[in-house]
Amino acid sequence: MPNPRASTGRPHPLGATWDGQGVNFALFSSIAERVELCLFDASGARETRRTELAHHKNVWHAYVPGCRPGDLYGYRVHGPYRPEHGLRCNPHKLLIDPYAKAIVGPLRWTNAHYGYEPDAEETDLSFSTLDNAADMPKCQVVDDAFDWGSDAPPHVPWRDTVFYEAHVKGLTQRHPNVPEALRGTYAGLASPSVIEHFKRLGVTSIDLLPVHAFVDDHRLVELGLRNYWGYNTLGFFAPEMRYSASGTVQEFKQMVKTLHAAGLEVILDVVYNHTAEGNQLGPTLAWRGIDNPAYYRLNEDEPRLYADVTGTGNTMHTRHQVVVRMIMDSLRYWVGQMHVDGFRFDLATVLGRGPGGFDQHAGFFSAVAQDPVLAHVKLIAEPWDLGEGGYQVGGFPPGWAEWNGRYRDTVRSFWAGEPGHLPELSRRLCGSSDIYQHRRRCPTDSINLVTVHDGFTLQDLVSYEHKRNLANHEDNRDGDNHNRSWNCGAEGDTDDEVVLALRERQKRNLLTTLFVSLGTPLLLGGDEIGRTQQGNNNGYCQDNEISWFDWQLDDRGRQLLDFVQRLIAFRKSQPALRRTGFFRGEPDADGVKDVAWLRPDGEEMTPAEWEQPGPGAVGAVICGWKTGELDEHGAPLHGDSVLILVNGQRNPLPFMLPALNGAEWVPRFDTRVPSGLPLNEGRPTQGEYVVASRSIAVLTQASK
Repeated sequence: MPNPRASTGRPHPLGATWDGQGVNFALFSSIAERVELCLFDASGARETRRTELAHHKNVWHAYVPGCRPGDLYGYRVHGPYRPEHGLRCNPHKLLIDPYAKAIVGPLRWTNAHYGYEPDAEETDLSFSTLDNAADMPKCQVVDDAFDWGSDAPPHVPWRDTVFYEAHVKGLTQRHPNVPEALRGTYAGLASPSVIEHFKRLGVTSIDLLPVHAFVDDHRLVELGLRNYWGYNTLGFFAPEMRYSASGTVQEFKQMVKTLHAAGLEVILDVVYNHTAEGNQLGPTLAWRGIDNPAYYRLNEDEPRLYADVTGTGNTMHTRHQVVVRMIMDSLRYWVGQMHVDGFRFDLATVLGRGPGGFDQHAGFFSAVAQDPVLAHVKLIAEPWDLGEGGYQVGGFPPGWAEWNGRYRDTVRSFWAGEPGHLPELSRRLCGSSDIYQHRRRCPTDSINLVTVHDGFTLQDLVSYEHKRNLANHEDNRDGDNHNRSWNCGAEGDTDDEVVLALRERQKRNLLTTLFVSLGTPLLLGGDEIGRTQQGNNNGYCQDNEISWFDWQLDDRGRQLLDFVQRLIAFRKSQPALRRTGFFRGEPDADGVKDVAWLRPDGEEMTPAEWEQPGPGAVGAVICGWKTGELDEHGAPLHGDSVLILVNGQRNPLPFMLPALNGAEWVPRFDTRVPSGLPLNEGRPTQGEYVVASRSIAVLTQASK
């Protein structure tokens, strides 16, 4: 029986839309001369039908009766191929739909994926007639229907949020209590044993490394490696199928539904700043062959080349309306159809770049600010890129939180023993008011982090002073050379018990600092169990035991896990540590300060004393009965006052305990003790408290 005849269909919405009777296909291209829709059999190996699309105002479209969810397709775009002018259409290349909601099948690397002849003397100025369809993934029509039941977003308040950054595969690939068939998958991440770990740990929001469909770089495949992190996007609407045990989009939705039922938010790390197509010598997989000048920023003087402020070879043209629309449609899709709770934007400075550099009033930020679908989700910027003026910590508009790189650098440097960081450490402990307060933002806008996927793990931060990235096959040139790390006296693995004990103390110091700081803490997944990458600080291509969690814990691992669980629970119990307003540091009408900084003798620090050289020591007393916060019923929120005693010196130091309201201070944490529990934990203490060298102690005092 012949296929039903296609009609012109509708130009909107973009992508493939099933209506129960057929599918409407729509694709934007302002430079195409013809566009063909190619349909394939279930294997993706045989093209079964080719349909020419009609066009209206730069949108090419057709309606195909009888087409249904599960059907595979791709596009061929006929148009100008003049690379010297930035035009790279090549109909010999099957292209991925930028709005595809599922992308299935492997990308098998061959020279056919390049729009030019790689061996030609004129390189990308040449023209390839090789057909790549046999080795391309295919777009798949999907049915958006899913039984969400009573699913509701947890809407965790910012002041209560604790992020946990994790990789879908790495988290569960070696987990003994996850069924083997589900390890490394969305279903595995939502398994009872993993959710139990999240809940016992006390984190609230799972920040997943990229799950948008991505490909393994040609170079990595030739080296026998893979793009493990996933910052190599091929589709902004499609979940990566290598993480789907069932091979369906519904598995991702079920994961979100299950995590929501446990009260956990799902945050996605999204990469709208560049794509998998690389520079002018990269492959033609989607956007490049559809409308290169619209989707990418080209070099103004030589449009054959790409403007690259991402370090990947290309930069998305986020000032072009079609790109802004695509990103906004993608964000709305993941919130509306996939029910995710927020986004962390990779190299987010790119999104605000205008003709004069970064602009917090850029069109993209305005589009997000007015969008009702995005009004209640968490928006987090990685506030830098590689271009001029790219470091924008504190520069994003209200409504955005940011990864605070200055927090990371200060905390690392202080505990590594570098002199002169005490004044800045005090500012980081106070929510980085010097960065955020003047922009009418709040402490929770500072995402406080010590370690993340990019760099050393916590275990490696205290074990290595030099990266060990030879496994990446880049001669150890990749990765940051300035890690602000300290190996505690021995580089890498050691049997020296003194060194090992000091490393454990340093981990407790760094974690305690993180969870007693104002702001929103982010814990790198695996740091709570001492995960190591054996000194590799750039594991982007290590899809193996270097990156995967090892859940077989020794005594130190179990002790550290217990410590982190108690530390997060303590933070949750103390309103003084979860303020959404900055400290004033001045007495109120009752003569009470919300925060006071003390010398070891109990007297307040003077401005001159802040500038003294050396690692330093200081105490901070945070008032708990005047937090300025209200609970969910509008009543004043108050709790214990918190005393934080920091000793970065090499000798023990006695601190005089301040007389705040006549009540006694109760020790809660002391990092000199392997368990983190003070020897007199829970028992009131008077007079002075001795803080060991390179240690931090935390005490509380009951409110009035």
